[in-house]
Formats: sequence, C-alpha cells, structure tokens
Amino acid sequence: MSEAKKPATDESSGVFTAEEKAAMKERANEVKAEKKRGKGKESDEQAVLAKIAELTEPDRSLAARLHEIILEAAPDLAPKTWYGMPGYAKDGKVLVFFQGADKFKTRYATLGFNDSAKLDDGSMWPNAYALTELTAADEATIAELVKKAVR
Repeated sequence: MSEAKKPATDESSGVFTAEEKAAMKERANEVKAEKKRGKGKESDEQAVLAKIAELTEPDRSLAARLHEIILEAAPDLAPKTWYGMPGYAKDGKVLVFFQGADKFKTRYATLGFNDSAKLDDGSMWPNAYALTELTAADEATIAELVKKAVR
C-alpha cells in the first residue's frame, strides 16, 4: 500500500473532521430516503451497489467481493447503505458493514460487526478486521464470521 494517509480524525482538537461530518450527513440522508421510498431489499441493494460502484480501487473490489460473500453466507441479511458505506442488516439493525480506506483516509479498509453480531467468544473478541486484499482463506473466514454473527 502507498504512504500512510493523514488520519481523518483530529483527536487532539475534539472537532469532527470534514470526512466525519460528511458521513453523518450521508446517514441522515439515508434515513430520509428510507422513509420516503419505504423498506425494500431490492431498492436498498441497488443503493448499496451504487455506493460500491462509486468507491475507488482497491476499496471497490473489496466491497464488491464482500457483498457477494456476505449475501451468500447469510441471504436473509438486508443490504443497506450505512454512513455512505455498504451495510447488512438483520431485523432493521446493521449487523456487518464495510468501511473503505478512502472514506476516512485510513491505511486499510475495514470489515466491522456491530454489537448485535453474535461473535461473542469468552470475555474478549474482535469486532473489526483490517482488509488489504481477500485471499480464499480470508473469504472462508469472513463467511464463517457472518454465519456466526447472524445466529
């Protein structure tokens, strides 16, 4: 990967960055759009695919493959945009999501799971994974994590 990107979060100032503000605005627009068009897996999936198409490489390829893996592993999850990124919901709550590296100028893309994911393993477990590429082994691990998360 190229040089480290400048972080989008200025933790020392306590002020939201332009990227964070844009993500919050996108989320507000998503909620408004959902109310306007109603809930429907097909139209939400189209919105997710449109967001994936807008991403730059390598985020676009990662997100597109993750979309396939997630829906193959858990076809009942509902794709929806979440803070301008692909998310996958169960019972209306986003369970798993993708965050591109470009979105917040981070070093790597992230596959994350919210607290509703059933990944509990003892008293400590990961809920986000850094992604730079997807190997066959990575894809199998992700599919198993998604299956575990939705149980």
